[in-house]
Amino acid sequence: MLIVAERINASRKAVRAALEAQDAAAIQQEARAQAAAGAHYIDVNGGTFPGREPELLSWLVDVVQEVTDRPLCLDSPDAQALAAALPRVKARPVMLNSINLERERFDRILALAVEYRAKVIALCQGEGVPASSAAQKVELASELVERLTRAGLPLDDLYVDPLVFPLGTDPESGVATLEAIERIMRGFPGVHTICGLTNVSHGLPARKLVNRTFLVAAMGRGMDAAIVDPTDAQLMSAIQAAEAVLGRDEYCMGFIEAFRDGRIVA
Repeated sequence: MLIVAERINASRKAVRAALEAQDAAAIQQEARAQAAAGAHYIDVNGGTFPGREPELLSWLVDVVQEVTDRPLCLDSPDAQALAAALPRVKARPVMLNSINLERERFDRILALAVEYRAKVIALCQGEGVPASSAAQKVELASELVERLTRAGLPLDDLYVDPLVFPLGTDPESGVATLEAIERIMRGFPGVHTICGLTNVSHGLPARKLVNRTFLVAAMGRGMDAAIVDPTDAQLMSAIQAAEAVLGRDEYCMGFIEAFRDGRIVA
């Protein structure tokens, strides 16, 4: 399971405050903690400051790279911000979060992905509202995969996000997303699926429990990447246990090692 660490996001109050104050130490503390907790990629997002996103995303790239060699996931729908930050990225391959089928966004971000040989998170969203049914999600996924691979991106660099919505407002979204994950993984061997996990529990109590439950269910359908908080020890323990149960951890050696290291919370 590929872990993209989500905590350096300007939508979080603490991160927004650190960005406003240019508090590098606070950002670096988050980066170190997430890397130590098992993140494979560190997501960086500076997008809540109108007109300043290119500057702030570039600053985040510089600051985070001072304390970790983990590759980065640049999180912005703004091609201008991505274009400003990408030349500063040292560790490769970089990941771009995200592209969708909105024409202008697709063309501009695709050009950057090709130029920098980036991995891409591809959202099942077109010009209108995001897809809600499994069939709609798979249809958009098919178009994304076809267009991105035709442009030269290998399947192994594509992470399709079927977009799960809050269960409190769309009770069928979890089931639709799980079905879409399974169909996408079967229909396009070599492609990856991913989700922004916390969307599923938005507005609900005991959110971490809902997140863990959905994630394990999605792993059972084939999902092999997730945007999560890796400092959540119970979540990471659930991932490790699910890998073992699903036959992805030979002789459970990864689980045993994590337990010996004190990383498993029962």
